[in-house]
Amino acid sequence: KKDEKMAGLIVKSFFTPDESRTPEKTKVDVVSLGSVTALRITLQPGWVWSECIGPVAGTDTCQANHVGCVESGEAIIKMDDGTEMVIKAGDAYVIEPGHDARIVGDESFVAYEFDTSTAETYAK
Repeated sequence: KKDEKMAGLIVKSFFTPDESRTPEKTKVDVVSLGSVTALRITLQPGWVWSECIGPVAGTDTCQANHVGCVESGEAIIKMDDGTEMVIKAGDAYVIEPGHDARIVGDESFVAYEFDTSTAETYAK
């Protein structure tokens, strides 16, 4: 059985998250794992941070720290200094605050993230 807590072991499923957030073209599934909060983020084709999350966050660029890995899809990350990089399926990443992002192509982008403070507040 999933979603169990035993001594030294916590298991939860992203299929039955503790919380879901759904801004435009975005689905964020959140699971609380004791001292760690994790999220699965699904971004639809056409998603752009400044258009879909920016209005929720109230900032010009994303001020969250992201630590995660990409399961599917591709995104272009553009840092405030103009540096750009593509992240894609199989990539592990750290994206520091001060960036915009957009989905590339017509495949949904799915990633899992493990920065607790970001997981607790992103897209909320």
